[in-house]
Amino acid sequence: MQNNDLFTYLQGYLTEERKERFLEVLKNRTKFLTVAIEDVYQMHNTSAIIRSCDVFGIQEVHVVEDRFSKRLDKNIAVGAEQWVDVHKYQSTGECVSRLKGRGYQIMATTPHDDSLLLPDFFPKKQTALFFGTEKEGLSEEVMQQADGFLKIPMVGFSESLNVSVSAAIIIQELAHKVRNSNVNWQLSEDEIFEKRFDWTKKSIKSVEGIIERYLSK
Repeated sequence: MQNNDLFTYLQGYLTEERKERFLEVLKNRTKFLTVAIEDVYQMHNTSAIIRSCDVFGIQEVHVVEDRFSKRLDKNIAVGAEQWVDVHKYQSTGECVSRLKGRGYQIMATTPHDDSLLLPDFFPKKQTALFFGTEKEGLSEEVMQQADGFLKIPMVGFSESLNVSVSAAIIIQELAHKVRNSNVNWQLSEDEIFEKRFDWTKKSIKSVEGIIERYLSK
């Protein structure tokens, strides 16, 4: 009840347009699809992938920082890290185990010949899309534990795309497919409330002091 009352109080600091925007965005948010980024070396690629997740409605991103621990490039993310939940891991095994424990199938994105073509793939269950390093691709650990392999059809001389470009293409297509299907892809009411509360706090300057004064009354 206290959270509900505090949320209502903090909403008074937002414009009606801002509140409506939150609801509009959350109608299209999903955790049915999630994205995992394994040891991407160029931090602007990680940031660009997070931005694509925000743009196409993916709520959670999982970042493995085993070898290349870098901060997000905020100039590329353009504030997206405020609206997307970023979970960080020190090892690939920890990330894969966590996602499998939550019921996700692991789809490794790779140009290998035995991969499913993106147009032919539909995620019938919760799916975690794994993207790897720019030069080496995904680790053998991910490849061994993957439930399937996915690639973008290509008809030119180049055999691969920049990892952030590949992610944007795959995320957009699969998110579109899921939203136009009968699978249960939307956030729950509790999840929507949690994100409205979180985003409201992130939208208010000096919010911690405001909350402290409210709770002291």
